[in-house]
Amino acid sequence: MLLKELNILNFKNCSEANLSFTENVNCFLGNNGEGKTNLLDAIYYLSFCKSYFNPIDSQNIKHEEPFFVVEGIYDKGDKTDVIYCGLKRNQKKQFKRNKKNYERLADHIGTIPLVMISPIDILLIIEGSDGRRKFIDGIISQYDKSYLNNLLNYNKALHHRNLLLKSFWLNRNFDKDSLEIWDEQLIKYGTLIHQSRKTFVDDFTPIFQKYFTQLSNNKETVALIYQSQLNDDSFENLLVNNLAKDKANHYTNFGIHKDDLVFAIDEFPMKKFGSQGQQKTYLMALKLAQAELIKNISEKKVIFLLDDIFDKLDDNRMKQLLAIVSNGDFGQIFITDTSLSRIPDILTEENINFKAFKIENGGAVDV
Repeated sequence: MLLKELNILNFKNCSEANLSFTENVNCFLGNNGEGKTNLLDAIYYLSFCKSYFNPIDSQNIKHEEPFFVVEGIYDKGDKTDVIYCGLKRNQKKQFKRNKKNYERLADHIGTIPLVMISPIDILLIIEGSDGRRKFIDGIISQYDKSYLNNLLNYNKALHHRNLLLKSFWLNRNFDKDSLEIWDEQLIKYGTLIHQSRKTFVDDFTPIFQKYFTQLSNNKETVALIYQSQLNDDSFENLLVNNLAKDKANHYTNFGIHKDDLVFAIDEFPMKKFGSQGQQKTYLMALKLAQAELIKNISEKKVIFLLDDIFDKLDDNRMKQLLAIVSNGDFGQIFITDTSLSRIPDILTEENINFKAFKIENGGAVDV
């Protein structure tokens, strides 16, 4: 699926933009703070119904404006799809495909596969497990609708079970039958999620290792380790054996909501022992593997958004990455850079077709 046109009104610092793109590489170039990343975020919105950077929709409306609109026109080969996202202050967000509202935003996920690489991705490595679980969930949900439904149902059951545990503590009572209703839901959906995550890591790891080897010239050995309490015991046993602890703490201590993905390099944690360059290469390999896995399973080429990732890369590493993402295996590429010439010069040298836009104060003009 190719993004032919992007139309924006009052999104972040962009008052209005109407852009048309090439099917290969599209460059947003300009100084920091001019709105390059905001254009990528608008494209991200059309795939995931939300911002990559700010989960509060109303804060993505341009200051002092009453609404925002982001619209994309996509070429599917045999037909055209129009994806629309609009939000008025203090109203519910509208998300439409070909003028038809979605009943559930979750139904749109996976329609337009997309991968974004951004400087904030470093949080995947340096912060807690929540971001790494979301990383896994975001990938699987793009090609497996049942997984997203299982995840939504699990989180609902977890929320209600935690409320019940807190209620028992506040009211100094305990109702085993009420708790077992939510236990059954957690066990059902949690076991399915665990199986999906385990299969994902098994399939994903060799692809990730392949890209890391390409980007690092085979200098280090990397691994991904899936940590889950369900690796060693059934969910049912975990809930039964730890009920006393759950009652004492007023929440559910065990389950797939505690899963983690350990990033390792040369058998050591990347978080503690990886250099900045190694961490950046690690993240790029993760995202490249993400795109390839989604493409292999969904049979859809993936749109790639590369936000300001070239500042700390040498020219050889930049050429390597650009060659990988523009070799035809992936879909469209959208890149931001502060230099007006750096990326265009490399693309020209490598004979890669591209289109460039200069971004200034939220506006865009062809270069």
